[in-house]
Amino acid sequence: MRVLVTGGAGFIGGNLCRRLLADPAIDEVAVIDDLSNGHLQALDGLEVTFEHASILDDRAMARAAHGCSAIVHLAALGSVPRSIANPMSTHDANATGTLKVLEAARANGNAHVVLASSSSVYGANSAIPKTEDLQCLPVSPYAVSKLASEQYAMAYARCYDLPVLPLRFFNVFGPGQIPGHVYAAVVPVFLEAALTGLPLPVNGDGEQSRDFTYVGTVVDTIAQAVVSRTTGSPMNLAFGTRTTLNELIRMLGAALGAELGIEYRPPRPGDVRHSQAANDKLREAFPSVEPVSLSEGLESTIAWMRQHLGNRLATTAGSVS
Repeated sequence: MRVLVTGGAGFIGGNLCRRLLADPAIDEVAVIDDLSNGHLQALDGLEVTFEHASILDDRAMARAAHGCSAIVHLAALGSVPRSIANPMSTHDANATGTLKVLEAARANGNAHVVLASSSSVYGANSAIPKTEDLQCLPVSPYAVSKLASEQYAMAYARCYDLPVLPLRFFNVFGPGQIPGHVYAAVVPVFLEAALTGLPLPVNGDGEQSRDFTYVGTVVDTIAQAVVSRTTGSPMNLAFGTRTTLNELIRMLGAALGAELGIEYRPPRPGDVRHSQAANDKLREAFPSVEPVSLSEGLESTIAWMRQHLGNRLATTAGSVS
């Protein structure tokens, strides 16, 4: 089996490529990535066929997808704030980009497509936990683009019998998630600040909650979906936990053995207050997948982040030892 991973040089993509290559059912892994968000270091030591191009490039997509029986579509412009600052680029990458991927799959004998959606599609729907049958009320251009990608996939399933599985990710974290840019996710942002002696930046009061999901669990689930050719309507990929940012900071402080400073900032527009997945559908489809606990996942992530930051830890004043 040849599998194409779009956005394969990203945080989740690099972890997924490593997991796919370890699976005896998979013969070859190809990657297409324009490196606008990804980094080649994510693929260090991995034998993949790499296409340095955008998924919006039809010819490049055709080359990358040639001979593939499955495509895992991770390529996207993430971040709610980025989508608010530039909604058109988010739409182009996420909605139009997904359409390009689905067309490439259709041209390759209806290759199986597993695609990454987002918990942000639930938006202003305040019900907790989030079940897949809830009305989606997106509150940012990013969330709208992800909902559009899901709906395109389901339309292709109905119109062309394309085998698809949209997975709604909830706050994925773990080794390989790089901080140091304005749209970085919360766990690497907090860790970088903690390990370099800076206050942790919190947008809002810190009582907003998230369903943090370890990247190893995410890629195990995706790999199982690819090998088993699981299809269906949008499915949450998270395990029903609910942790506030203030609780996350306390856990990081305990793991690091340090009292962490906090800088509370105004809330950001487009951010959802609470997020927690219902996981009945996921458990039924993938009963053997066991989630890694937040505390265990943070330990692995801290170890990776220390190595990533390298010499900065030894030279930055006030760093956590």
